[in-house]
Amino acid sequence: MRSNSNTIRTNRAVTTFAALLAGALALTACSGSDDKKDDGGSSATESGSTVSLPKLNGASLEVAAVWTGTEQKNFKQVLAEFEKRTGAKVTFVPAQDPIINFLGSKIAGGQPPDIALLPQPGAIKQAVDKKWAKPLGADAVKELQKNYSQGWQDIGKVGGKQYGVYYKAANKSLIWYNAKAFEGAGAKEPKTWQDLLKTAQSVYDSGITPFSVGGADGWTLTDWFENVYLSQAGPEKYDQLAQHKIKWTDPSVKQALTTLAQIWGKKDYVAGGAKGALQTEFPASVTQTFTGGDQPKAAMVYEGDFAQVNIGDTKAKVGTDAKVFPFPAVGSSAPVVSGGDAAVILKDSKAAQALATFLASPDAASIQAKLGGYLSPNKSVPNSDYPNEVQRTIAKALISSGDDFRFDMSDQAPQAFGGTPGKGEWKDLQDFLMNPKDVAGTQAKLEKDAAAAYGNGS
Repeated sequence: MRSNSNTIRTNRAVTTFAALLAGALALTACSGSDDKKDDGGSSATESGSTVSLPKLNGASLEVAAVWTGTEQKNFKQVLAEFEKRTGAKVTFVPAQDPIINFLGSKIAGGQPPDIALLPQPGAIKQAVDKKWAKPLGADAVKELQKNYSQGWQDIGKVGGKQYGVYYKAANKSLIWYNAKAFEGAGAKEPKTWQDLLKTAQSVYDSGITPFSVGGADGWTLTDWFENVYLSQAGPEKYDQLAQHKIKWTDPSVKQALTTLAQIWGKKDYVAGGAKGALQTEFPASVTQTFTGGDQPKAAMVYEGDFAQVNIGDTKAKVGTDAKVFPFPAVGSSAPVVSGGDAAVILKDSKAAQALATFLASPDAASIQAKLGGYLSPNKSVPNSDYPNEVQRTIAKALISSGDDFRFDMSDQAPQAFGGTPGKGEWKDLQDFLMNPKDVAGTQAKLEKDAAAAYGNGS
């Protein structure tokens, strides 16, 4: 893993961001989902372009990403705007996880997409190491420098060169809940892990299963672990484990897994039990929390701001039926874990560079921001472009944090360990969900898989 001093953040800064987010969410928890606020500003796409793009009539591009459903549909609207402005034709290529393997087969067949959206810094590094990725040109770099904090620029760099445009971000420290279920249980939004356990018990006593877990997608389980670990072990340990400078057999990992088992291992706390959770994909884990009237399959589901896309597939309204609170503090401060997807050029051309430049601009991000279920690290996107108060709050908190965030740990790892279905950390935590008593065995498996993927034993 590439060490980057700019990703070493302070506990104080993380605490400040968490406090800002908690306060803001508390103020907006009762807002409706369709409230449009006009702060007097107009978005880039309404008032004219903020970025200069060349005419590209006759050029064609392929863009690959693992996005599906509404997320893919919304991104295609962004690509359509690029087509309209430049005359280029852009085709979206649906990719499979892990995207590095998908791209490898495309490149081996002599048909790489022009641009790929990579969901891990580890994947960007692999693409550079394999000599697939091309550096960003001056225009894209200039757009990045204008619109992004240094931290978001840095995680798109390898060896000091800029390869990635972080087009999409995620705040992965949120728990969404069914307001009716909480109301029926007399439950309150928890601030600490102990409060969360009490809230879960209140919900359980009211006859509703506390948690929905999308265990079929191993990445949701790594996200659970990372929030507990960051809050409990602290940022320095988090950075050390992310770089495999400490082993997964470390006592801090034992403590985090033992803490997780207080929910994962508690009888009838997870919808469908462990077996049911392991057959539940992430979208269903969200929708089953917000369907079924006052008897949903679960009262709470943990995941990032992007869960709003899936809530949108139900009748629940964000801010009224579906509310949210920051992931509770397990240790001295609440965690702030972020993720994101970066556009990386695989076939260098005038058109590919222009699209990367466009994706680094507020013009592109504003289009998708208005459609909901999306968060941009681009600080030039007007906050009023987000479609509801909850989303505006999450976006404002992310931008206000500047460089003070911790990037998703599994996304920093080599893909073989942190980003492959049925293998590495994903599989080890799925096995742990099935048997949360086996803390030591889980640690041993995690360490063995990490050592193999990182190519070191320490």
